[in-house]
Amino acid sequence: MRALAALMMAASLAACVQPMRYPAPVPLPDLLSVETANDAPLSPRAAALNFLTVVARVEPIAEAYCRSAGSAENCDFQIVIDDRPGQPANAFQTLDRSGRPIIAFSLALIADARNADEIAFVLGHESAHHIAGHIPRQQQTAVAGAVLAGIMAAANGAGRAEVEQAQQLGAGLATRSYSKDFELQADAIGTEIAFHAGFDPLRGAGFFDRLPDPGDAFLGSHPANAQRKAQVAQVLASLRGR
Repeated sequence: MRALAALMMAASLAACVQPMRYPAPVPLPDLLSVETANDAPLSPRAAALNFLTVVARVEPIAEAYCRSAGSAENCDFQIVIDDRPGQPANAFQTLDRSGRPIIAFSLALIADARNADEIAFVLGHESAHHIAGHIPRQQQTAVAGAVLAGIMAAANGAGRAEVEQAQQLGAGLATRSYSKDFELQADAIGTEIAFHAGFDPLRGAGFFDRLPDPGDAFLGSHPANAQRKAQVAQVLASLRGR
């Protein structure tokens, strides 16, 4: 089963670097893409300008990729800021009630980014989760895991409460078993999106250096940081070699 999944993932990654037609990046003054010389956090104004720069340049590229891939019904991304107090540095992709893809950035993440490349890579990565259909695929995987675990528990004489507990555990394990693959696939697609928007994805992936390394734990939800940076470097080398 894992071998089949690996083959499917390899095919997906190969497909994500096929030539596509992209709109020209939005021309913007250089002053809107500022950075610090010593890798220190940006000023609030500079961070805000970088965020606006990235959204203006990356969103059309992500939508073009989404339409070319043909796997999502709605490619009209809405980029929002999660301004709830106390939120950690994070970005996530979700859907509104109509199925429109939403990508949210916390204020902490925007403030922590050292340059526009980092914001661009994160936006490309989160866009990729929608393009690759990761939310419905995770839901399907969770349901399958829950059903299988429930059947096995019932077959072994478990009571109702034990069956429900097994279903919850099965859903969680099934989801985690594929989440690393989803993250690597999103890194690959996000690399291409950021690259065609005029940013440096490898430099953008530098934010991994500031994150705690999840390692390669069996039940971890994210791959090791080094593995993710290697993925970005491999895809970027392919893009530059065309």
